Amino acid sequence: MKNVLCTTAGVVGSFIASLFGGWDTGIATLLLFMGIDFFSGLAVAGIFKNSTKTETGALESRAGFKGLCRKCMILLFVLIAYRLDLAIGTNYIRDAVIIGFIANELISITENAGLMGIPLPGVLTKAIDVLKKKAVTE
Repeated sequence: MKNVLCTTAGVVGSFIASLFGGWDTGIATLLLFMGIDFFSGLAVAGIFKNSTKTETGALESRAGFKGLCRKCMILLFVLIAYRLDLAIGTNYIRDAVIIGFIANELISITENAGLMGIPLPGVLTKAIDVLKKKAVTE
């Protein structure tokens, strides 16, 4: 039974990884950063009660669910980018999308660290503010 479960998990995992263009450093890093961002967001809301996603700043299941939906959408963009690469015979669209979302997750992780009270360098705080303002105006 153990071998059947391990084999089934391996086959399913391989199939899912192949949908996203394989398991490489880019996708592994993106998934790692997504996990860190999600759990640091849970800590900001659950422990520090300082979330910007809820009125009270506390943990709220609806906000957590919205965050998970956003993470799923990011993975769908990676899937779409990989399929575009296959369709037009290139191999850089997926990597560009992954790098862009890794940068976005890193900004969010940094924001969560700031909400936890970790002192951030002024340059980093200003850079995040500039990126947020650009995202709002575009």
